[in-house]
Amino acid sequence: MEKFTVHKGLVIPLDRSNVDTDAIIPKQYLKSISKTGFGVTLFDDWRYVKAGEPGMDHSKREIKEDFVLNQARYQGGSVLLARENFGCGSSREHAVWALTDYGIRAVIAPSYADIFFNNSFKNGLLPLVLSEGDVGSLFKAVEANEGYELTVDLENQQVITPEGKTYNFDVDEFRKYCLLNGLDDIGLTLQHADEIKAYEEKRKVEAPWLFA
Repeated sequence: MEKFTVHKGLVIPLDRSNVDTDAIIPKQYLKSISKTGFGVTLFDDWRYVKAGEPGMDHSKREIKEDFVLNQARYQGGSVLLARENFGCGSSREHAVWALTDYGIRAVIAPSYADIFFNNSFKNGLLPLVLSEGDVGSLFKAVEANEGYELTVDLENQQVITPEGKTYNFDVDEFRKYCLLNGLDDIGLTLQHADEIKAYEEKRKVEAPWLFA
């Protein structure tokens, strides 16, 4: 998993509340478990005129030009700004995969659905919480300033604007440790590889029939 320390990125404003996981990545794309290739279908129903299907050439699909991901000023954005209850709906981990595959490193919103929030940390995506008032101020700043970028400093738990204003956010210490060090569940387990190997060797001596 890619480490998250300090990230500076263009902000994509998604001015909608209660964005559910089916909107983030529709159900027809859930057959794949590769974690990659989902970026092109992020927000598929809002992004394209007609519904898509797995395996099709998405570059040839007609887009909805007014949708934020299709607007030239937000191309290359990597910080998603959203409203309350982001990631509600089903528990599909594909929603986080779609965001990260598109290039999103952090989401800023007043609140999240619990399962989406947990899945984000396990996949290297930082879902940080700011108040509704602060999020509203950021939406106004993004609208007024093309090319608006934010710096997200996980170590110091701050969001920093181009003007130098800072917004502090809270994050669980263990989750912070995992993101800073790029550790998912497998990575955490492999930190104990020597102990695991020693235990396996011990068991081979104590109960050799289990390894026959």
